[in-house]
Amino acid sequence: MYQFLLGKISTLSADPLASTLADMAPQGARSASWLAGRTLLASALSPSPLPEIIVGEQGKPAFVDAYPFWFNLSHSGDDIALLLSDEGEVGCDIEVIRPHENWQALANAVFSVAEHAELEREDPEAKLAAFWRIWTRKEAIVKQRGGSAWQIVSIDSTSRSHSVSQLRLGSLSLAVCTPTPFTLTTGSITHHGMSRV
Repeated sequence: MYQFLLGKISTLSADPLASTLADMAPQGARSASWLAGRTLLASALSPSPLPEIIVGEQGKPAFVDAYPFWFNLSHSGDDIALLLSDEGEVGCDIEVIRPHENWQALANAVFSVAEHAELEREDPEAKLAAFWRIWTRKEAIVKQRGGSAWQIVSIDSTSRSHSVSQLRLGSLSLAVCTPTPFTLTTGSITHHGMSRV
């Protein structure tokens, strides 16, 4: 079973459930996204209480031993995504498709030959969206493995060795990496506390 949820950080961090988690939230700029993520996770597991979460050595949060679910969170701008699974480790990435000053240089630095070929097949006006499509796939794979961001250069997201699905939803590029096949579709997304995109 896979469950993919989308929400807005501004809405979720102001949810009454978030106030019950506020004492555990980090201080500073990450506080709102942390609260939104934990609120989204708690609502996905409801009516069960939110289990204890530990952070691995690469910074990936996970439930404590013996809890039969895996999850991954990602956020971009005010948007946040959660992928929940009972089948094994998962990774997800969400990016707002937006201009990035050095996106071409970044693609040159971290994209594989096959990913470059995919990017080059696009019309000029579609290249920026294609950059984010490839980027989210790479991030989802790294996050599923529990790796660090510097490992993104060693990932070829076009390889058939990964179970990756992606979707463009309005201005969002979404990707998931799962241990078994899962197709991300508009029908497989639960919109939590937000109107459909």
